[in-house]
Amino acid sequence: MALLTASRRDTLNTPVAVLTATALFGLLLGWATYGLHGLTPVLDRATNSTSTWIIWTAAAGALFRSRWLAVWGGALMMLATCCGYYAASALGGTFGSGGLGTAAVWAVAGMAGGPLLGWAGWTVRRGRGDLRAVAGAVVAMVVLGEGLWMGLALRYWGEATVFLAVGALLAALLTVYLARTGARRSWLCAVLAPVGALVFYLAERTILHSLIGTA
Repeated sequence: MALLTASRRDTLNTPVAVLTATALFGLLLGWATYGLHGLTPVLDRATNSTSTWIIWTAAAGALFRSRWLAVWGGALMMLATCCGYYAASALGGTFGSGGLGTAAVWAVAGMAGGPLLGWAGWTVRRGRGDLRAVAGAVVAMVVLGEGLWMGLALRYWGEATVFLAVGALLAALLTVYLARTGARRSWLCAVLAPVGALVFYLAERTILHSLIGTA
């Protein structure tokens, strides 16, 4: 019985099985974020948010045992999430004539950002040295950067305040976690997160400018 249980565990932990589960979760996440649009103002803003996808990608990265599996898993999850979202949009009748181009841009952005966030999640949990603090900053900067976007670009200062507060809290919690687990220079997480947030804001501004023609 013990050998059988171990064999099943080994099967579930193979790269193919892990990546398949990651892709399925990504599809469900994309589908869910589309389906939750408009139910309540809070859910609408939370689901119509790149940081929702990205934070889950970082969380998934933390679960992988291998760094390179986390990197590939991050890319796969972001691509699957994008596919799930736009598949739901197509079935819901809201996939307009420009939908394919929009989906392509976000898929490319996800393929670029997914590996970074998968790596960040893995490194926060399993990495060594100063990179753990840098990885923590990468995770927190996403929420802070989207807060900057909502405030500076969209002028939604109410929602922006919430995102900035959550991002600051996330940076603080990650810094404490890193310090408690013996990370070197854990304070770098809190210092670098706002800097990364500005970079994230500028990147999101560039992507959305290419989609809608305004900044």
